[in-house]
Amino acid sequence: MKAHPGAGAIEIDSVTRLDGIPPEAWQYRLGNRSALEWVLEEYREKTPKDPTIREKFNLYRFADHKEAVIRLLGQVCQVSVETVAITEAMRKTGEA
Repeated sequence: MKAHPGAGAIEIDSVTRLDGIPPEAWQYRLGNRSALEWVLEEYREKTPKDPTIREKFNLYRFADHKEAVIRLLGQVCQVSVETVAITEAMRKTGEA
């Protein structure tokens, strides 16, 4: 999975690409990265370095959860855009 904030896109895998992500969705940040990037990092498939753990406990396969992650990205995108709009409105009225 790879984020392309400037292009408003996320590459899920070689077959799936999400386009049309508004710039505001990338502005909502959790620490030093956007909420969308946080989701991508948390759900990407990782291979444990320890061979025993890799052999016996590496059961997570992104492909098994792809649709759920795409739904989650849509929800996070919507919440991010709405949150940015609310904070901007508060900033304009002097409340934030």
